[in-house]
Amino acid sequence: MLLARVADVSRQVAAESARSRKIRLLAELFVEAEPEESPLVIAYLSGRLPQGRIGVGWSVLKEVAPPAVPPADEPGLTLERVDRTMGDLAAVSGAGSRAARTHLVHALFAAATEAEQELLLRLLTGEVRQGALDAVALEGVAQAAGVPSAELRRAVMLEGSLPPVAQAVLADGAAALDRFTLRVGNPVQPMLAHTASSVTGAIGDLGPCVVEEKLDGIRVQVHRSGDEVRVHTRSLDDITDRLPEVVEAVRAVPADGFILDGEVIALDPGT
Repeated sequence: MLLARVADVSRQVAAESARSRKIRLLAELFVEAEPEESPLVIAYLSGRLPQGRIGVGWSVLKEVAPPAVPPADEPGLTLERVDRTMGDLAAVSGAGSRAARTHLVHALFAAATEAEQELLLRLLTGEVRQGALDAVALEGVAQAAGVPSAELRRAVMLEGSLPPVAQAVLADGAAALDRFTLRVGNPVQPMLAHTASSVTGAIGDLGPCVVEEKLDGIRVQVHRSGDEVRVHTRSLDDITDRLPEVVEAVRAVPADGFILDGEVIALDPGT
């Protein structure tokens, strides 16, 4: 798929206020894309690079940002080439790295049309703003793949992110959802609380409840398999190395494989 198509849909989605129309636009895009391209489509529409930080700042961008590099007359830049270049940029290090990054970014912008240059610049500066795009993208994938959105949402929760699930269901349909299960070692998206209009209403919905004091700390998810322990935040960042006391406590639990969901709180034993 050409980046120009993603840039066009990105512009349309940003200008559209109706959620149903946003979903339809994205569903049409996912139908057009090859299943293996869907993770990149989702990433670029959401303003994220799969490679994370790639070391390209304004010192490089000011030399290639429009109008410094004339845009291409016709679209020809593929998602695969963009992803490959981003990977090359992420791998650059050491002496001469700034010149190497400038060369790579210049070549990328020279191959891009004006609309593509605009999207690339926003991707590299983190300025893609689509508004709750992840939830809309999920609905778009569900519509394109012909799968129930609730079942897709559960699979995404268990896998931890939409891209791998999207690729699977766009390739193999609803049958692919069975591949995504709760697995020790694979962090899952946390279930978040919802508000109720009153305590009476909440108890009416949930049934018998236990009320306890709430202590605020860091929401964590801990996975243990044998002696291997990993600690993740609610955004699924790995913070194992920052919490050695938690790792030690989890290793002391008389079990080999489990997942814990809880709160980490800093305590001063002397107070």
